[in-house]
Amino acid sequence: MSVLKIENVSYVYGPKTPFEVTALKDVNIQINENRITGIIGHTGSGKSTLVQMFNGLIRPTSGRILLDGEDIWEKPKEIGKVRFRVGLVMQYPEYQLFEETVRKDIAYGPSNMGLDEAQIQERVLRAIEFVGLEKSMLDKSPFDLSGGQKRRAAIAGVMAMEPEILVLDEPAAGLDPAGRSSIFKGIVRYAKERGASVIIVSHSMEDMARYCDDLIVMNNGELFMAGDKNEIFSKGEELKSIGLDVPQITEFVLELEKYGIYLGRDIYTVEAAYNALLKLFGGDIV
Repeated sequence: MSVLKIENVSYVYGPKTPFEVTALKDVNIQINENRITGIIGHTGSGKSTLVQMFNGLIRPTSGRILLDGEDIWEKPKEIGKVRFRVGLVMQYPEYQLFEETVRKDIAYGPSNMGLDEAQIQERVLRAIEFVGLEKSMLDKSPFDLSGGQKRRAAIAGVMAMEPEILVLDEPAAGLDPAGRSSIFKGIVRYAKERGASVIIVSHSMEDMARYCDDLIVMNNGELFMAGDKNEIFSKGEELKSIGLDVPQITEFVLELEKYGIYLGRDIYTVEAAYNALLKLFGGDIV
């Protein structure tokens, strides 16, 4: 079942001016229910413009954004309701923290949904569990937190609204490997426990391979290809033709084939390669 559909969408910045730029050209995409979908492509491919349309932050120049079959712009005055259902975490969301305490910042979204105080605090506590923040941090100023903690607090603020669709634009940008892993594990947990669809924009093929079910590949404002990650990563030569690549571990596995060690063409993570090697050489799969 499709929960979000992008239908013949184009977007032009600065139309009819000397600075006119076409960011998206007749894009058709389907986001499926209860899946984690990754969006990949080089800078300027249209990724960030696209995700800002998912919750009505910007309006298509042409085409439609359909949420459960209904055009989100059919009733422009009710676009706020869409933003509660489709939560968007922009790049470097920690720069948008503004309240006196972490608790108030995370509670800001739920407070605007008309929930009572008990419901709001319940959501705040659930959200910090997903992102791995300690309760002791709730009454601190967000500006006293580390960079990684600020990122978690900002993401928690969107999760606290419990959107049906959670959209994250480079959620782990600038974090160390441990921080990246922690953020993504929290996102996956949110998807599973809340039954939500998640959309992640990232430049990291390794992250896409590890955490996503489906992939959308953008190139020069157009949809280049879309499908489940096994299907997309099996088209390594096509990805390379637009300057993208398969995960490094996949390149390693393909190199092993040249020496007669065949592990399979669907190896996209280190864990998968490790298990395939154990199986090949008679070890136990862990």
